[in-house]
Amino acid sequence: MWSDPDNFSATRKARQRSKWDRSSLCGAVDWKNADFRCGHCRAYVTAQVLFAGVQNRNHCPYCLWSRHLDLHEAGDRLSACKGAMRPLGLTLKKQRKKYAADAPGELMLIHQCSACDRLSINRIAADDDPDLMLEVFERSLTLAPGTVRQMETQGIERLACAERGVILARLFGTVESRA
Repeated sequence: MWSDPDNFSATRKARQRSKWDRSSLCGAVDWKNADFRCGHCRAYVTAQVLFAGVQNRNHCPYCLWSRHLDLHEAGDRLSACKGAMRPLGLTLKKQRKKYAADAPGELMLIHQCSACDRLSINRIAADDDPDLMLEVFERSLTLAPGTVRQMETQGIERLACAERGVILARLFGTVESRA
C-alpha cells in the first residue's frame, strides 16, 4: 500500500495546498470576476466573461465609471485606494504585434481616480454603452491642461478630433457622423 513514498508525499502536499485554496472552500467567490453594484450609478453589473467580453471587469457599462482596484496590472486587485474613477477619455492600446505596427490598437477607456488622482486605462467591454463612450470622447476634447499633461507624463495618448473616424468605426462600424 505504501510502496511509493514519493507519490504519497506529493499527494499529501497537494491535499494540504488545496485545503487552504480559496477556490476550494464552500461558497467561495472568484474576486477577480465577481458581479458588483456600481458605486456611481448603483446599477447591478455582471462581470461574467460571456456578457462583458473581458476577463477583469471593474467599470460599469451604463455610466463607464470604475473603481480603483488594480495596482500594477489589470486584474491584480492590489490597490488599497478603492476610490471612484471617472471616465476621462479614450485612447488606443499600443500595438506589440510585429506585422501590425501601423494598425491602430484596441480602443481603451482612460480613468482618473477621484481619491488619489491616479490615471489608468481599461479595456472596452462588449456591453459598454457606445453612445456614452462617444460622449466621454467629446468631453475629453476640453480637459484641463494639467490633466492632459498628467496623461502625457504617463505615456497615455488621448484621442483627439483627428481620430474621430477611428472611434466611430470601432463603436458603430461606420466613419459617418452620428447625430
